[in-house]
Amino acid sequence: MHSQDFQIEVVSPDTIDGHIGALAEILNVCVADGASVSFVLPHTLDDSMAFWTDKVRPGVMSGDRVVLAARVGERVAGSVQLDCDTPPNQPHRAEVSKLLVHPDFRKHGIARALMIELEEHARRRGRSLITLDTASGKAERLYLSLGYQRVGAIPSFARDPIENRYDPTTIMYKLL
Repeated sequence: MHSQDFQIEVVSPDTIDGHIGALAEILNVCVADGASVSFVLPHTLDDSMAFWTDKVRPGVMSGDRVVLAARVGERVAGSVQLDCDTPPNQPHRAEVSKLLVHPDFRKHGIARALMIELEEHARRRGRSLITLDTASGKAERLYLSLGYQRVGAIPSFARDPIENRYDPTTIMYKLL
């Protein structure tokens, strides 16, 4: 698979309901694979459906959250979110949330392409600062290669999704 073998689309208020099942499947598989994205095992497909329906869908409907999906053929292979629901004193900032790529589609540039597209959406919305947190040592290389800067790491920030331990999280930012 080459970068031209996938397409990135915006999941809009008109299309969110049709995407929730596929997005929930990716979240569920990624958590089971050890992704540190706020959830721990056991994590069911129903838990993933509830996250997308109850937590993400309202933000998409209000316009406060941009969801991008990478599609390989008819299959959703990855997603990322841009949270623009910031306080009144932070209208210039947005936050990256839940960069997910299905294990079947990793190492093909999908995560990088999703982040590049996410940055374009941030610029279009007048956002000049993007922040994110990531499990230390996992996706940091990707973010650094895209020009993100490390602020630092917080020890014992989040529980590992599989093992009963607490792992550090790295806080990062990028000025656009």
